[in-house]
Amino acid sequence: MLLSAFRLALQAIMRNALRSFLTVLGVIIGVGAVIALVTIGNGTTAKVQEQISSLGTNLLFLRPGQGQGPQQEDAPSFSMSDVDAIREQLSGLRAVAPTVTSSEKAIYGNQNHTTTVNGTTGDLLVARDWDLVEGRSFLDTEVRSGKAVCIIGQTLRTELFGSSEPLGRKIRLGSVSCEVIGLLEEKGESNFGQDQDDIVLMPIRAVQRRFLGNTDVPSIYLSAADGVDTAKVRRDVTYLMRERRRITGDKEDNFSVNDMAEMVSTMTSTTQLMTVLLGAVAAVSLLVGGIGIMNIMLVSVTERTREIGIRLAIGAQENQVLMQFLVEAVVLSLLGGFIGVALGLGLSALASFALDLPFVLDSSIVALAFAFSAAVGVGFGYFPARRAARLDPIEALRHE
Repeated sequence: MLLSAFRLALQAIMRNALRSFLTVLGVIIGVGAVIALVTIGNGTTAKVQEQISSLGTNLLFLRPGQGQGPQQEDAPSFSMSDVDAIREQLSGLRAVAPTVTSSEKAIYGNQNHTTTVNGTTGDLLVARDWDLVEGRSFLDTEVRSGKAVCIIGQTLRTELFGSSEPLGRKIRLGSVSCEVIGLLEEKGESNFGQDQDDIVLMPIRAVQRRFLGNTDVPSIYLSAADGVDTAKVRRDVTYLMRERRRITGDKEDNFSVNDMAEMVSTMTSTTQLMTVLLGAVAAVSLLVGGIGIMNIMLVSVTERTREIGIRLAIGAQENQVLMQFLVEAVVLSLLGGFIGVALGLGLSALASFALDLPFVLDSSIVALAFAFSAAVGVGFGYFPARRAARLDPIEALRHE
């Protein structure tokens, strides 16, 4: 009986192919939109995680003042003695990297490019999981003496040297001549749109003396050792800095310790929430598609009232008529589901390529969207099918 109902449903759909397609268009759009938006949302979440992870693993960022805005007037910078105290008094740290920043024009031959000069130590490469593709890191003697040596990023290498070898060459940063001793691996853009490869690393004392004229340390990168809870490191650093900066009682800290793990968790939760909301909005169109199916099935029952009367008069049972129209509604919705899945996968792949996002397909969403389209067929097709099955054969035969 089911096979016969399926064959009759296909015949009825093909008799009105255009109307049937327009009927399932809502289901197609709904399924496609759900799959595309959820997949794009998952790709965005993965991209955010990847970009923040590029800053380093188990990373904390210590800076004067509160929040991400400009440094507060009553929040003095750190000093190298603070850096030494963190290294000596706190356990569970893999690297402690003081950092100062200056914007300078880099010049080599007739090429020049304005870039960011970071004064730091070799620990920055450890803290940020940043490898060298060529050359070496700073020697302790170079950091202590403030020798004018530098490690450059891939963007600056391209701007100044093109494809030629930069190691051993001397570039000018402002008025300072600096020997290139290393080349950083490519990091790409950060989550905030900043080119992480447009950078020069120099020993911190060299930048302090030659560019800034002070010994302030405005930021410190801290990397927790493997297996060490970053929350514990954050508490220990906060306690030590309050003690060194003589902050007592319930006075507010004049510094902040930002945990990258918390930032990843917060941003991931935000993007996942947006993905759920977008998926829910797209799912509304599935309901609209279901209403369209119910509407066209009611029209179909009205158009085929005489046919139904004849079938009932010659012995067809109510459940057979019910099955015929219910199967027709389910076939319509499943057809829309199949096309919608293909459309959703195609759109999400295209969007991932255009937006430079990873293609993260969640098979459970595909299955859920398809199952929901089938449920729409059953749910919205039942009432018209039930109405057809309960027609009075005599009245149906009189219908014109």
